[in-house]
Amino acid sequence: MEHLIAPHGGKLCNLLVDEDRAETLKAESGDFLSISLNQRQLCDLELLLCGGLSPLTGFMQQAAYESVIDKLCLPDGSLWSIPITFDVPAAQAEKIAPGQRLALRDDEGFMLAILTVADKWQPDKQREAEEIFGTTSMAHPGVRYLLEQVHDTYIGGEVTGVQMPIHNDFETLRDTPEELRHLFAKHGWQNVVGFHTCQPMHRLHRELTMQAAKEAQANILLHPSVGMTKPGDLHYYARVHCYQAIRRHYPHNMAVLSLLPSALRMAGPREVLLNAIIRQN
Repeated sequence: MEHLIAPHGGKLCNLLVDEDRAETLKAESGDFLSISLNQRQLCDLELLLCGGLSPLTGFMQQAAYESVIDKLCLPDGSLWSIPITFDVPAAQAEKIAPGQRLALRDDEGFMLAILTVADKWQPDKQREAEEIFGTTSMAHPGVRYLLEQVHDTYIGGEVTGVQMPIHNDFETLRDTPEELRHLFAKHGWQNVVGFHTCQPMHRLHRELTMQAAKEAQANILLHPSVGMTKPGDLHYYARVHCYQAIRRHYPHNMAVLSLLPSALRMAGPREVLLNAIIRQN
């Protein structure tokens, strides 16, 4: 799925604390229940921490989850299309209570954030599938992931960031929303057309982005998703080399490339709206 949108400059929710506070949290975390994050949770957490999912300040509580499912908005009326939730196995859920603090860790054990539990509940995942994907058919990969891979208990609460997830590849191509805004300002870019894709780019894509930039009198942000994608997709490492190659075929200083660590939901129009919100940020 690909679409073109124009970001704006709204306020970001940066959830990372300073170094002193981070060290304090690391020292305190020995008493916290630790949870190792899966790939989707890592993607969602990274976008939360850097402000890509503003105005969210954590994983959705039940009231926000229900509002998004039913009304496509947060409880305050802000447009939001897909629940950003945190699921845990039943064995861990039994040990979790409101007010508790959880240490969220990557697969190597590094603590990335603290989740302060506000509530926990068991969602109706059949209903979630019907509302988000428009079907409950297991032939749909998004539905199959929800019903087979996502655990039956959701935990909602505020997130306090200790450090960003660690990436050992393409480090210079990974920008936070704040860093991209500074980059645009440095180059004097007034209007920016963002191109979202999770597939290799071809000549037609270059022409499409060039035409959109011409119409909007804008520069171009190539912003491919390199988080969790659908089964069978080309690995992002190969795709990034494709993006780097095609960028050289744009006019000088016309386009920049930045990688987006988002998890593909395969949720049709609702996902288009979520991607637009991320690009606004």
